[in-house]
Amino acid sequence: MDVATQAQIDAALTYERLFVPAEFQEWAGRMADAAEVRPGMRVLDVACGTGVLARTLAARVGRDGFVAGVDPDPGMLTVAARLAPAVEYRQGAAESLPYPDGSFDRVVSQFGLMFFSDRERALREMQRVTKPGGRIVVAVWGRLEETPAYAQLVKILESVAGSAAAQPLRAPFALGERDVLASLFTRAGFAEARIETQDGVSRFPSIRTLVEADLRGWLPVMGVVLREDEIERIIAIAERELTEYLTPEGKVQFISPAHIATASRAM
Repeated sequence: MDVATQAQIDAALTYERLFVPAEFQEWAGRMADAAEVRPGMRVLDVACGTGVLARTLAARVGRDGFVAGVDPDPGMLTVAARLAPAVEYRQGAAESLPYPDGSFDRVVSQFGLMFFSDRERALREMQRVTKPGGRIVVAVWGRLEETPAYAQLVKILESVAGSAAAQPLRAPFALGERDVLASLFTRAGFAEARIETQDGVSRFPSIRTLVEADLRGWLPVMGVVLREDEIERIIAIAERELTEYLTPEGKVQFISPAHIATASRAM
């Protein structure tokens, strides 16, 4: 594994601290349920990030099971290994998974498929490393328009920092259309993929925390670093325009729909 820079580690720590409890933690259990992960299984988490799903899987498979996580970002893997040293973490791309054919009972990927350079090849790789009859489960966010809080934040970011800076906030919603996702599984050689849309709830302590999570935790991971004055300007605008998502306690809460696609490798 490449040695992570301090900047990569800092970005991953911010991601773990701000994003994981706000948006990703609740989906880990849902993914494990969809995959029907049981004790003793071998499970691979593709695009594992800081390991929120891998940690849940490790608890499900128990001592007799095995969980591995693959991610291209050394900063994410460094933090993941600190949090769950019993999980095997490897640096690698989804399009070329570093495991032999049929290595796992289950292969899962939580909110990673949208970012793969070759999504069809990545799904084929997931199928390759799954045992015959095994299950592949993938989660992607719904359409941007169905998560209006983020749609508004994208517009604010674009108005201050330009379309290139806003693109990383659009990217997570790239597979939000169900038919597009289904077609991708078909082209990747799956006989059938069952797609279930579920509502999640994103929760942040404040509007500032929501914005900083994206600008300081997500954009740097995607190679976009804003100036401090730009960040503060975006926060100021957001604190005026996103008040409809505030709870009576002053916290931020909004619905975040996602699709969970489940498919099996042919026997």
